[in-house]
This record gives sequence, structure tokens and C-alpha cells, in this order.
Amino acid sequence: MTPWLQCTAPRPDAAYRLVCFPHAGGSAAFFRDWPEGLPDHEVHAVRYPGRAARLEEPLPTDLLQLAADIATAVRPLLDRPVALLGHSMGAVVAYETARLLQAEGTPVAHLFASGARAPQLAHPEGPGAADMDDDAIADALTELGGTDAELLADPDFRELVLPYVCGDFRMFDAYVHRPGAPLTCPVTAVAGDADPQVGAWAAAAWAETTEGPFTHRTVPGDHFYLTPRPPFRLVEEALSHPGVHHAG
Repeated sequence: MTPWLQCTAPRPDAAYRLVCFPHAGGSAAFFRDWPEGLPDHEVHAVRYPGRAARLEEPLPTDLLQLAADIATAVRPLLDRPVALLGHSMGAVVAYETARLLQAEGTPVAHLFASGARAPQLAHPEGPGAADMDDDAIADALTELGGTDAELLADPDFRELVLPYVCGDFRMFDAYVHRPGAPLTCPVTAVAGDADPQVGAWAAAAWAETTEGPFTHRTVPGDHFYLTPRPPFRLVEEALSHPGVHHAG
């Protein structure tokens, strides 16, 4: 057992394992309903340190080191095809994890980048997390929505949640993309049509991260489109027909 991954519904006969990476300030609980929504796949949710069951552990401060630790945890799963799916910050952590595994000769089967600007793009203009106090970061997350935003609004939970929310935002803000070999696996980028952070062009730029097939999907919703409408069918379609290109 590894503290890094949570699998609530083991499926030894599943064709794919899907490893899901939460957003900044998120936890494995964000994907708690996914095993039911993807009954043909074995779903593993990444458990970042410093929250939930790992609350007493130090918060991650380096995104590349975080990816390296997760890659170590994912390696034992690679006896079957493994796809990675990350949302927002989690998409970039998943991407860096995929890069590490590929460099070791064990590329993943697919990368799903949800609600995220392509990693090679510059950070959006405006104040970065390093220039914001904790309350400003909390307000920014609350505006975007997501399950943890509700906890931030509750005074009883705010003190507990705020450290890892702010830690993730500052870690992500400090991330700098390094040039290197592109991925060889298929990449699918998904973003909501009303996402204030990720325009269609920023999602489409994920095409530059792979030599494999690329798919760009725009779906109804905001930054957390997947809370009311998880992209289960989209994932199933992509893994059922690897290498098929779709756009739009």
C-alpha cells in the first residue's frame, strides 16, 4: 500500500487503470464518485500530502518533486495500461509525472488535461500567488468554485483548509516548464466553455506537449465543469478508441 494513491474499487480485470490528480487545494475525495461512473476502469485518486488522511505530513512545495514522488507510486501499476487525468494544477502534475515515466521507458497510455492551460504557456498577467496573502488566495479559489471552496467559507474548516490551499497555489505559481522530449502518448485537453481561467486557445496549446494524437474538447461549464458533469463518457470513448483524433 502507498499513501499516495487511493483505490476504493479494485478491478483486477479492468483494461485500464486511471490515475486522477486533484486541483490546487483539492484532495482525493474530489474523485470519490468516479469508480461508479467508470465501471470498466480501475480508478486511483492521488492523495497529496498535507491534507485529509495525510494532514500531519509536510505540504508539497516543489511541483517537480511532487511529480517524482507520484511517479514512484504509479510504477507498480504499470503492469497494465495506465492513463493519467489531472484537473487544473493536477493536469500539470500529471503531465510532469507522465514525462518522468516516459523517460524511464514506461510511457503512460493516455494523458487527460482538464481545466488547465498548457504547461509551456506563461502564467496569466496579474498578481501571482507569491504576491497574494492567504485571504486573497482563498477568495480566488472561492470565485472559481469547487468542493473545497465550500470548506473555505466555513469558519470551522477555514483554519484547517487554508494552509494546503495556499501552499498548492504558491507551488503551482512557482512552477516553470522545462523544455524536453515531447510525450508520445495521446493527449486529450478538456475545458469548460465558460472557464474564466482557461480559454480555448490555452487548452488547445496542449497539442504541443505530444507527438501522439491530440484531442481538444470544449464542454459546457465553468472551471469546475466536471463537478456537475464528470467527463466519464469522454474518458471511456478515448480509452476505447486510442489514437482517434477529435476536435471541438
